[in-house]
Amino acid sequence: MFNGKEVRILLKGQAKESFLELKKRGDKEANSILNSLNRIIDILKDNPQYGNPIAKNLIPEELKKQGAMNLYRVELSNFWRMLFTLEGNQVEIFLFILNISDHPHYDKLLGYK
Repeated sequence: MFNGKEVRILLKGQAKESFLELKKRGDKEANSILNSLNRIIDILKDNPQYGNPIAKNLIPEELKKQGAMNLYRVELSNFWRMLFTLEGNQVEIFLFILNISDHPHYDKLLGYK
């Protein structure tokens, strides 16, 4: 609950694919990333604005097409990153996890060098 609203967390697009791939791998690195992801999800249920906001002009077109009007970044273990967006109404908050990726893919997505 956040400000009296239920927070629903959903995996979408690339994030869902990455999550399933990490679960399938089952190695030490994948387990470490999944553990940090679960820890972050618990934090986000209490504070959906946790993480670093990304400036609107830096939101990639690929994520805008998925409906991202705002974007937040959270660091995971092993230099992985998670990107999510928030939507809400008077009753609940929807937190869509859009991207879970390693650092090079994250840099490429956001146009960093």
